Amino acid sequence: MDQLSHQFITIAGARENNLKEVSLRIPKGRLTVFTGVSGSGKSSVVFDTIAVESQRQLNETFTWFVRNRLPKYERPHADTIEDLSPAIVVDQKPIGGHSRSTVGTMTDIYSVIRVLFSRHGTPSAGGATAYSFNDPSGMCPECDGLGRTVRPDYGRILDPAKSLADGAVLFPPFAAGTWQGQTYTNTTDLDTHKPVGEFTAAEREFLLRGGGSKKVNVNNTGGARDIDYEGLADRFERLYLNRDLSTLAQKTRDMVQEFLQEGRCPTCHGARLNAAALATRIGGLSITDCTRMEVTDLIVALGRIHDPVAGPIAGAAVAALERIEAIGLGYLSLDRETSSLSGGEGQRLKMVRHLGSSLTGMTYIFDEPSVGLHPRDVGRLNDLLLRLRDKGNTVLVVEHDPDVIAVADHVVDMGPRAGTGGGLVVFEGTPDELRGADTLTGRQLRRTRGVKERPREATGGHWIEDADLHNLKNVSVRVPTGVLTAVTGVAGSGKSTLVSGAYVGSRPDAVVVDQSAIGISGRSTPATYLGIMDTLRKLFARETGERASLFSFNSQGACERCQGRGIIYSDLAFMDPVTTTCEACEGRRFKEEVLRLTVGGHSIVDVLEMTAERALDFFDRLGDGFDDKGVRRRLGALRDVGLTYLTLGQPLSTLSGGERQRIKLATQLHRTGTTYVLDEPTTGLHMADVDGLLALLDRLVDAGNTVVVVEHNLDVVKHADWVIDLGPDGGKHGGRIVFEGTPAQLLDATGSFTADHLRGALGRERAHAA
Repeated sequence: MDQLSHQFITIAGARENNLKEVSLRIPKGRLTVFTGVSGSGKSSVVFDTIAVESQRQLNETFTWFVRNRLPKYERPHADTIEDLSPAIVVDQKPIGGHSRSTVGTMTDIYSVIRVLFSRHGTPSAGGATAYSFNDPSGMCPECDGLGRTVRPDYGRILDPAKSLADGAVLFPPFAAGTWQGQTYTNTTDLDTHKPVGEFTAAEREFLLRGGGSKKVNVNNTGGARDIDYEGLADRFERLYLNRDLSTLAQKTRDMVQEFLQEGRCPTCHGARLNAAALATRIGGLSITDCTRMEVTDLIVALGRIHDPVAGPIAGAAVAALERIEAIGLGYLSLDRETSSLSGGEGQRLKMVRHLGSSLTGMTYIFDEPSVGLHPRDVGRLNDLLLRLRDKGNTVLVVEHDPDVIAVADHVVDMGPRAGTGGGLVVFEGTPDELRGADTLTGRQLRRTRGVKERPREATGGHWIEDADLHNLKNVSVRVPTGVLTAVTGVAGSGKSTLVSGAYVGSRPDAVVVDQSAIGISGRSTPATYLGIMDTLRKLFARETGERASLFSFNSQGACERCQGRGIIYSDLAFMDPVTTTCEACEGRRFKEEVLRLTVGGHSIVDVLEMTAERALDFFDRLGDGFDDKGVRRRLGALRDVGLTYLTLGQPLSTLSGGERQRIKLATQLHRTGTTYVLDEPTTGLHMADVDGLLALLDRLVDAGNTVVVVEHNLDVVKHADWVIDLGPDGGKHGGRIVFEGTPAQLLDATGSFTADHLRGALGRERAHAA
């Protein structure tokens, strides 16, 4: 093989998911962007083929002892994949993490800060672990380093106006008439007919905490017996606070949550650390003062340390903090819990971890890194991608943003459509060549989109008054009703706080479609997620005279060989796992006897293999024999969000991020006279898909709804009837309304980054058109 061939990642005959024998040569040491509509096969090439094979082969270099503790990857379906380099995947999966995971711990910067305080702080509390809220030597003893306490809310558990006999205990498991409730209705040590609110302090203490070895006579399934009295508070804490709630049923957890109150720890006041750690100071600042600062301010504070010992430690922290600032997250603080970060913030923090690396010759793979970024910050993102490339790495990016596509060295456009209509490479070349190509992406890049000239008139307005959540600075603003409103602003400016916090908080009836992941498993399908599978089973049961459970691959109808999965997963211990189609049912999931039962000439498997479009035709042909409008309405919702190519039985785990976002939206459609709140609905959408989304939003508004979207996509801003722009910047420099008005008026606004970039986008479109 000649030397030139080693300058490319070579793929031949890739068949993952919907790929149709795809063959590619991807230049190494370059920035390559993969484009195409949602479901066209971009992720199948980049993640399911290149990333999986790279990680699988890298794992093969370790010993079996190590490999058994690493994730196992199945060999991708492709003829050959050659000249790979080790891959680092930076995806959109939320960082999540438990309540002890913060920006500081995730980036390891807090570890450096702890060392700094242990070496340079006075008075010293000890070594670095003495400043860790995750270590017994440093954590607050009251809250165990969580910064907050969760306690029973006895204002909800007890009704002071009622007596114990009349139902003063409102917590259902302890209520009057329950077995455990007999402890409090039968006790002879309290007046059970006296209102609880009139109890003396001693009586209330006995009710909650008991008093020695008192006995209570209770009836136990027909027989009376004496049991030890257990205070209501002691029992509640034993059963529900001093145990892992995740072991309880979801219904029980939800019930318990209603009777709890969470508050700042009264001992550490949310600082998480014990008194010795909090007493240490550097330049008058405690370690908590440092972690509560915005990154931008902490850089300045640590930059003042010039001590020969502490200076290099502070310098290491500053270098890491500057990388966070450079990526547009200078408004974050190190004590921010990772579970509260948006997907875009989390992905950029993952990037930061690699920017300080001296590794070269790697393959960095990014999944839509522009998600959650204002156009101003996309430029910063591009600089980071190019820096990784210039260090001698190959950078592969799945992306829809035209500004990211523009800086690529090479572009691979997938299509021509989605699902079974995609899976082909329709273009390879430079961004300029793509702009002139006859592909859907090329045509969209050439399109010019002006701002809406005739916005709708509002039918009224919802007022948000003096909102001061997080960084909002007593914001008062009118959100118009009966129109499409776009809420914009740079990251950290307060958009989500204003909409998801203040606005939704005052509109409990609002339909909220956020960025949270949909619950999926290998058995989840569009039919189950949309709630039409039960109706299908009942239809087949009624028409065939069989049991409804026979038409479920999760119940009696399941193929006995594969248990209704359609595949056989073989974990071969010291070898790569192998997934094969079940030979008994040929991947159809059902027993043979089920396949012989039909309605309208189709078996349940035939229906599940139909696309949403074909399924609508099938149910229409059934006519009066099938009059459940709910199925037609839900399938129509799939059509409205542009997912008619999905089959009813397709596993949700195979859907792209944009497809999952839209199927979640589909479950909330067709409600009129209400308010819809959407958090960045263009996430994962191709430019052509955005057109379909805008048409859908228009239909919602025209049906009498109010639609509010938190969005960065300038095409959505141009199309809105009203724009509310927050800023001027992020963090403490944001939280204000910098503009309210129509998109046309926004073009003339000053002091708004959104206005600046809207004008720039229109100028570039006119230049390209010329």
